[in-house]
Amino acid sequence: METIPNCPKCESTYTYEDGNLYVCPECAHEWSKDAVEKEEAGLVVKDANGNVLVDGDSVTVIKDLKVKGSSDGIKVGTKIKSIRLVEGSDGHNIDCKVPGVGAIKLKQIFVKKA
Repeated sequence: METIPNCPKCESTYTYEDGNLYVCPECAHEWSKDAVEKEEAGLVVKDANGNVLVDGDSVTVIKDLKVKGSSDGIKVGTKIKSIRLVEGSDGHNIDCKVPGVGAIKLKQIFVKKA
């Protein structure tokens, strides 16, 4: 029998499985099974403040970023929803879609958990 992990946000033991997600009834936090598997496999991505990020989190950009091939960049305070964590050898561990820019990979040191 598979053990359901505690909630990563509030450490509640009352989590339950809902399709491909785990759900915490106490704090309403939802996270994917893939995020748990990646964490167990050793992929732990932390934001600029040291908070652990998981797939599906929302983050905010903390520094103006230039984008190659574009005159516009990503401004401070841009909120990015539904990130996906990937194994990046060059430090670009966040795969996401930035409003007005499109699909891009970001380094974790330039974002904070929203």
